[in-house]
Amino acid sequence: MKPRELSGRTVLIALVAFFAVVGGVNGVMIWLATSTFGGVEVASSYKAGLKFQDELDAVRAQDARHWRVEARLEQGHDGADVIVSLRDAAGAPITGVTVAARLNHPADARHDHDVAMAAAGAGLFKGATDATLAAQWDLVIDVTRDGERMFRSKGRVGLK
Repeated sequence: MKPRELSGRTVLIALVAFFAVVGGVNGVMIWLATSTFGGVEVASSYKAGLKFQDELDAVRAQDARHWRVEARLEQGHDGADVIVSLRDAAGAPITGVTVAARLNHPADARHDHDVAMAAAGAGLFKGATDATLAAQWDLVIDVTRDGERMFRSKGRVGLK
């Protein structure tokens, strides 16, 4: 039996087929990566950088208030309750503010949950969320008065 000769046409077809397979696999991987990406921390790093000094000023003002803000998460069968207690430096309840809370999933923004908070007493706010995914979450609490952010907290909590 005579061995088959390797022609230029065979080499060209093999090279084209090889790179077509590599390109096809890369295309599929790119599509999978972009279609499952849940979001970013900030939409524009440049714009966030421009606001950096404003954020530093807000943090200094927040620290100067010496507020004590305590938050806890109580898990139920159909979601979780967020309970926030606000006290000033003297221990008196803080009133006249609006509290907003959000459960942010650290890896996938598509799972984030806003929590509608309502006053439940002097310096006490409660809200419910339907978040049931057993995971670690970032609980973000914003306290505002007359449209100005007075306090922001971000802490890791877990649902089981």
